[in-house]
Amino acid sequence: MMKNKSRYSVAVRKPDGEIEVHTGEHEGIGGKSFWARLPFVRGVVNFVDSLVLGMETLTYSAEFYEEEDEQEPGAFERFLLKLFGEKAEKVVMGCTVAFSIVVAVGIFIVLPYFISGFFRNRIVSNTLLAVLEGVIRLGLFVLYVVLISSMKDIKRVYMYHGAEHKCINCIERGRELNVKNVRKSSRYHARCGTSFLFIVMVISILFFMVIRAESPALRVLLRLLLIPVIAGISYEFIRLAGRSQNLLVRILSLPGKGMQMLTTKEPEDDMIEVAIAAVNAVFDWRAFQGYRLEDDEDEDEGGLRE
Repeated sequence: MMKNKSRYSVAVRKPDGEIEVHTGEHEGIGGKSFWARLPFVRGVVNFVDSLVLGMETLTYSAEFYEEEDEQEPGAFERFLLKLFGEKAEKVVMGCTVAFSIVVAVGIFIVLPYFISGFFRNRIVSNTLLAVLEGVIRLGLFVLYVVLISSMKDIKRVYMYHGAEHKCINCIERGRELNVKNVRKSSRYHARCGTSFLFIVMVISILFFMVIRAESPALRVLLRLLLIPVIAGISYEFIRLAGRSQNLLVRILSLPGKGMQMLTTKEPEDDMIEVAIAAVNAVFDWRAFQGYRLEDDEDEDEGGLRE
């Protein structure tokens, strides 16, 4: 899947070998509102939009591989169809995204707090407890990524993820977008969602070290309320990392890129072809490269995203 401003494309290799490309518009929850483009706010908006669009495109691609003898809708599905009609699928999608967010917050925000609480009688320093909580959070995140990477389907998803990154790197380095050039491009990219999540974990440690409360309930509530703030700051850093060649920024980006060793894999040539088809559907990379030659200033606001 590739996205350029509000336009997106999803390319799928069908069972017969043909590449099917679907394009569409996705304005997102903020649409063209000025507030959705405000610094720090846009990070939260983009995060939610990415979840929604990601679920939609995954569902679309899965439809090509459904069994021919589809089962009849169950009682709950029939109830949703009767209640919401044609909007039933969008309602289910919204509920799925909301549920995913709740589960993620529970596992990666709330659970580390309670696990670190077992050490409160042994560790007096609140600063050390905040660091311990952050280490536990990072550990759970890495463990989650490692566990799901053992699944056959997820391995293929990670290979396609690598193909997306390699296409973007190929374009941004001024090379012609073909299988040969994409193959020799890096599968790591500073603007990756994996790097974003890693930065969220790190920044949360810094926040919880300085923002404290006496009540356990209030501490949990503060962690929940600060999620949009942390996400907004993390997005601005990832956005800066994608544009800046500053040595310090590049060094700070290295741990996030290191995580991409787990979430991206080297793709096969037929996967690269699918990624190239997705890029060509929404992005005139030749014009982009010509612009870069004339003006070296990279405006990421309208850049290509995977």
